[in-house]
Amino acid sequence: MKEQKHTIVSDQVEEYLSQHPDFFHEHLDLLEKMSIPHPSGTAVSLISKQLEIFRNKHQDLEEQLNALVTIARENDNSVMRMHKLILALLETCTLEEVTHNLRVVFSEYFLTDFVTLRIIKKCPDPTMSQFFIDPNSKDLLPFLKELTSNQPKCGRPTIAQSKILFGNSALEIKSWAIIPMSFTELEGILAIGSRDKERFHPSMGNLFLTQISEVIGTRLISLLRNTIDAN
Repeated sequence: MKEQKHTIVSDQVEEYLSQHPDFFHEHLDLLEKMSIPHPSGTAVSLISKQLEIFRNKHQDLEEQLNALVTIARENDNSVMRMHKLILALLETCTLEEVTHNLRVVFSEYFLTDFVTLRIIKKCPDPTMSQFFIDPNSKDLLPFLKELTSNQPKCGRPTIAQSKILFGNSALEIKSWAIIPMSFTELEGILAIGSRDKERFHPSMGNLFLTQISEVIGTRLISLLRNTIDAN
């Protein structure tokens, strides 16, 4: 019964203090007499405990602010990179120029080492065979999973995939982003490779990669139309 009475009194005190948060303003002498148990076993003053709580809250808020600043900075960088990519593509008139400009942009602004592009289509001109893979070619077999999912994927390529897309540089690819391109007028593969095994990892999001493929795919469709019209 005594324990129950103590609980009721404690609840009443808690309720009173909650309703009168300025109570200690008029009873400062009580703060010096009160103490709160510390996990270490020692007692700390109420003021010290309040300071500790305020410090922890301040630290949490500071960490949240830093996280927001980091996200904002990353978003700014993404916008800038996409801007550079679009400008580089607008300057192109041929598939050779597309691949050249992609290498420059991805190296300078996306911090990657390799980029390759393959259009899944019968090659309209033997001089451009390095940009195409025939739809019936066995070279597409190692990419069936990626093409079926039609979703960008990050991680590490197989040796077969690397050899088909990167040729003599295959063994240098330690991580990559492979981006299937599937549009009404275009089907293809865009692959971005890195010598850093941590540069592209499976947990990375794919929204930005999808946007990249849409920008590149749109330019390629326009160039392919011009090529067909010219022939």
